[in-house]
Amino acid sequence: MIAHRLRRATVALGAVVVLAACTAIPTSGPVQEGDTEVTEPSEIDVLAEGPQPGDTPAEIVDGFLAAGAAGFTDNFGTAREYLAGEAKTTWDPTAGVLVSGAVEPAPTTTETEVTIDVPVEARVGESGVYAEAPPDGRESVTFGMVRNDADEWRIAATPPGLILQQEDFARLYRPASLYFVSPDQRFLVPEERWFPQKNLSTSIVSELLAGPSAWLQDAVVTAVPDGVELNPEAVLIDENDGVAAVRLEPALAVTRADRDLLIAQIEASLRPVRGISSVQVYARDVPLEGSASLESGPGPSSNLELVQDDRLVALADGQIEPVPGLDTLDGLDPRSPARNEDGSVRVMLSGPNRLTTVPTAEVGPQELVTGSSLAAPSVDRFDWAWTAQPASGLVAARVGAPSVQVGADWLEGRAVRAVRVARDGVRIAVVSAGADGVQVDIAAITRDDSGAPQQLGSPVRAGASLVDASSVVWSGESTLAVVGRSVGSANVHLVPVAGPTRPLPEVANLADLAGSTVIYVTTTDGELRRFGTTWAQILGVTGVSYPSFPG
Repeated sequence: MIAHRLRRATVALGAVVVLAACTAIPTSGPVQEGDTEVTEPSEIDVLAEGPQPGDTPAEIVDGFLAAGAAGFTDNFGTAREYLAGEAKTTWDPTAGVLVSGAVEPAPTTTETEVTIDVPVEARVGESGVYAEAPPDGRESVTFGMVRNDADEWRIAATPPGLILQQEDFARLYRPASLYFVSPDQRFLVPEERWFPQKNLSTSIVSELLAGPSAWLQDAVVTAVPDGVELNPEAVLIDENDGVAAVRLEPALAVTRADRDLLIAQIEASLRPVRGISSVQVYARDVPLEGSASLESGPGPSSNLELVQDDRLVALADGQIEPVPGLDTLDGLDPRSPARNEDGSVRVMLSGPNRLTTVPTAEVGPQELVTGSSLAAPSVDRFDWAWTAQPASGLVAARVGAPSVQVGADWLEGRAVRAVRVARDGVRIAVVSAGADGVQVDIAAITRDDSGAPQQLGSPVRAGASLVDASSVVWSGESTLAVVGRSVGSANVHLVPVAGPTRPLPEVANLADLAGSTVIYVTTTDGELRRFGTTWAQILGVTGVSYPSFPG
């Protein structure tokens, strides 16, 4: 019975879509070009039915789950009809979401309980923090049952939050980035959360005011003063001009804050929301002006660089040309070149065990780190080159400074396979292997006043559905491209820091990966491929390896 009612709710949604489409299709007259805007499915209200006389305990649970999926339409009023006693008032549908696959159609029932076996795809906490579940994750969820005064079955005990199948979650929730500030106040640093589509802008500002999650809080700052709240408890959006009004109190604390940074954080967090064209922040009723200019996003356009015939070359306008000012790499066994955004710092692996600078016409290669089986390097915006040794962990090095062994307690007993620092210099992606398998983690970097890295904070796991991974790059502010395996052979996956992993089409003979706003791979036979809607070979480019973008 569980699967039946959920399917019936889905059919009802489909019927709304079909009927809406039919009313817009003329049945006579000449063919005309239309300009109808297709809205997202989330804008369609799905109505749930309440409990029916004679429903069995399994049917009551079935109906409660369906009503929960439709609950944002009626503020969960119908869902509460399935509850009894204190559960009617204590059940909190906003306490989080268990995102599930298809629920088994045959629950286990006793005289007082119904237990369903839920395939878990992800969990979303009360503050919107998303955690993907490992493969084949399952959980048994039990509902306590009682008979009410009318001798009908109702639910007396239910877990907090919602259980939503993946398609319902995708319809009802949206990802949003909350923006905080790097300690040097140069970059906006995103933390992705997931919130209900309904009142999305209010959820964003409320959680922005509450501050970053524990994993990020020691590596960023926020201009939001302690105790500042929304008043009224909503972001009001003018339907005519799309201006979002954000009123904050107490006014005195707001006016004493670094208002330029505060406004920049709020604007960056709200501007991507559909229907918002601009943001006006108020200290109670006093409008605040100004906004700090901070960097964010994927960064300036940059050519893809590769190794070809013992030289470092760039792909410019579809053609391969030497990178100016660099010397030959002959005899150095060049691997995995990396650079900063302006190209003033360039490093590479010379064989598997040496991290060196890339030789220029004036200066030969300078050794930075030696060790066994070094990870491909990453250069951050403070000009530190990161690598790792499987046995001893993360190392950061810079010309003219001693190398730094970067501490991370959670990497003890794990062998680091790949590292990549985000453009903001605050976050780092680490692929590591241990007794519990391979995982992709994101952690915050703590630095001293000069920008030298000191240690990593506790991580959050991304791409938990991957069973193997070997390399990682940032392909967006909050998205990684990872060579790994979920099913079948290793291929490229898009892995949000907080969101569901998506495999890209497989590439035969996949060798190395580079990512920015566009993802490239090279193959073991020296071909270069670029991903659009599928993988396309770059014609005329042969004998290349180790593609790279800045970072």
